[in-house]
Amino acid sequence: MVFSWLHLAVILFMVGGLAFGAGPLMASTLLSHKIKDELLYTTYECGMVPHGNAWGKFGINYYFYALIFLAFDVDVLYLFPIAVFYPEAPGIVPFIDVLIFVGVLGAAVIYFLKKGVFTWPKKINIQ
Repeated sequence: MVFSWLHLAVILFMVGGLAFGAGPLMASTLLSHKIKDELLYTTYECGMVPHGNAWGKFGINYYFYALIFLAFDVDVLYLFPIAVFYPEAPGIVPFIDVLIFVGVLGAAVIYFLKKGVFTWPKKINIQ
């Protein structure tokens, strides 16, 4: 086998890639502080002294609102490509498709209103 400049370039790039990958890891190990403090292992509370347990319970309504937001947010994302395509669309069929899509979204909002999903309870017990 004949060793050429191409082989040397490949080897140098491999060494450089390993140096870029392992270098920051070794530098952080060598340069980091070696302080052993009990506050280092507490729950992070934005620089404030934590109080209570980190595993607090939240009411189910928080999760309902999050799921409804995600559902409608993803649905509205589908309207952006349609809005871009609509000016060049031939005929009225794409407009009717968008009306059906928005109508289904509106029916879902009315359904959630009737079910009482959007009503927030007076008191939420967090324990």
